[in-house]
Amino acid sequence: MLVASVTLAAIVVGVFVALILALSSLHNANKQEARSKKVTASALTLDRLVLSVETGLRGTYERPGHKRKLRPFREARQELLTHMTTFEKVAAAEPRQLNPARDLTSAIGDYVYLYADNVVNFQSRGASRASESYGAFLVADVRRRLQGFLTVENAISAERERSADAESRHAIELGAVGLTGSAILILLFGLYLARVIARPVSEAAEGAGKLAAGDLSIRLSQKGPGEVGELTRSFNEMAERLEETHDELEEQNAQLRESERLKSDLVNTVSHELRTPLSGVLGFTKLLLTRDFDSETRRHYLGIVDAQARRLSDLLDDFLDVRRIEEGRFERAQELVDMATLLREEAQLYSQQSPKHDVAVEIDHPPLAVLGNPDRLRQVIGNLISNAIKYSPQGGVVEVSADQENGSVRVEVRDEGMGIPLSQQSQIFTKFFRGDAPASGITGTGLGLAVSRDIVESHGGRIGFKSAEGKGTTFFVELPGVNGVKDRQGIDDDQS
Repeated sequence: MLVASVTLAAIVVGVFVALILALSSLHNANKQEARSKKVTASALTLDRLVLSVETGLRGTYERPGHKRKLRPFREARQELLTHMTTFEKVAAAEPRQLNPARDLTSAIGDYVYLYADNVVNFQSRGASRASESYGAFLVADVRRRLQGFLTVENAISAERERSADAESRHAIELGAVGLTGSAILILLFGLYLARVIARPVSEAAEGAGKLAAGDLSIRLSQKGPGEVGELTRSFNEMAERLEETHDELEEQNAQLRESERLKSDLVNTVSHELRTPLSGVLGFTKLLLTRDFDSETRRHYLGIVDAQARRLSDLLDDFLDVRRIEEGRFERAQELVDMATLLREEAQLYSQQSPKHDVAVEIDHPPLAVLGNPDRLRQVIGNLISNAIKYSPQGGVVEVSADQENGSVRVEVRDEGMGIPLSQQSQIFTKFFRGDAPASGITGTGLGLAVSRDIVESHGGRIGFKSAEGKGTTFFVELPGVNGVKDRQGIDDDQS
C-alpha cells in the first residue's frame, strides 16, 4: 500500500510538473513573441524614420539653407537617433540579433552623420548640390540591412514558436498519459483496497454479527496485509477462546445438571435407605416395649435392632467420609498392615451375610505388608466384597485374591454377577452414581466406590476394574508394599 501510494503520488506530481513546465514554456514563448513583435515594430519604426529623414533631406534641395525646409529633416533626424538607442536595447535581448542590430544602427549612423549632415552643412554654406545617387545608395544599404534583420527575427520567432508548440504538445501528451495512468492506478488501487481491506473488514463485521448471534464456529480468512491480517488473526483467536470457554461452560453446566440429578437421586436414596433400617429399629423396639417375649425371641429381635442400627451407622459414616475428603481433612495412619489377614477377616464377615454366596480367598506368599490405616483399608475391601455380593443377586462365588508384584500388593475381588454396562463404566467412581441399581432393587448410596478410590489414592495406590455386561466384574486395588526382612519378620511374629 505504501509503495502504491508513493508511486501514484509520484505520477501525479510528475504530471503536474510536466504541465507546469508546458505552461512555463508557453509563457516564455509568448514573451519571446511579444519581444519579437516589439523588435519588429521598432525595426519598422527605424525604416519609417530613415525614409522621413531622406524625405526631409530632399526638401532642402529646393531652397538650400532655408530654415523652414530644414525643420522636417531635423525633427526626423532627432527622432531617428533617439529611437536607435531604444532599438538596440530591444534587440539586445536576443544574442543572435545583437551584432546585426549594431550593424544596422551603424549604417544608419553613417547615413545620418556622414551623408545627411554634410549635405545640410554644404547647402547652408551655399555649396553645390550633393550627389543624390550616393544618398540613395546609403538608404538602400540601410533598408537592405533592416530587411535582413527582420528576416532573421522572423525566423527566430518562427523557430521559437515551433519549439514552444512542440513542448506544449509533448507536455499535453505526457499529461494525458500521466492522467490516464493515474486514473488506472487509482482504479486498481481502489480495487486492491476493496479486495484486501474493505472485503476483509466487511467479513470481520459480518463475522462479529454471527459471533454475537451465537455462532462460535465462525472463522475468517487470515489473508490480508499488515493490520488487516492481524485483525483477522485476532478475531479468530478471540472466536477460538470464546468457543473453548463456551464448551467449558457447557461441560460445567452438564456436570452441574448431572450433579443436581445425582443429588436428587441421593435424596430419594437416602430417604429410602434411612427409612428401612429406621423402621426396623422403631418397629422391633416398640414390640419389645409393648409385649413380653421369651428370652430367645427377645434376643433375636435385639439382634435385628442391632443390625439395623449398624446399617444406619454405616450410612452416616459414608456421608461423613465424603465430607472429610472434600474438605481435605482425611488423614491416614502410618501403621503396618498385613493385607492377607485383613482379607481373610473381611471375607469371613461378609460370607455370613449371604447364604447364596461363597466368598473364596486365595492368597499367595503371605504376609502382604503395607503401610496405612487398617480401618480405612478394611472399609475399602468391605465395600468391594459387599458390592460383589449385591451385584450378583443370583448368588455364586466371590473370589478374593492377593499377591505381591514388583514391590506392590495387588488385591482382586471377582464376581459372577450382572457386570457393568460399557456406557456406565466411565462414571463408576462418581459420587452418588448408581447406574441401573435402583431399577434392579439393589440398595446403596453410590458413595462406596467414590470413597474407596479416595482412600486408596491417599495411600499412594490405585483402584480399577474390568467388566463385561452379564459376565461379572473384577475390581483390583494396588498398594505400595513394605520391603525388607525385618518388616516381614515383625508381621510373622505378630501373627504367631
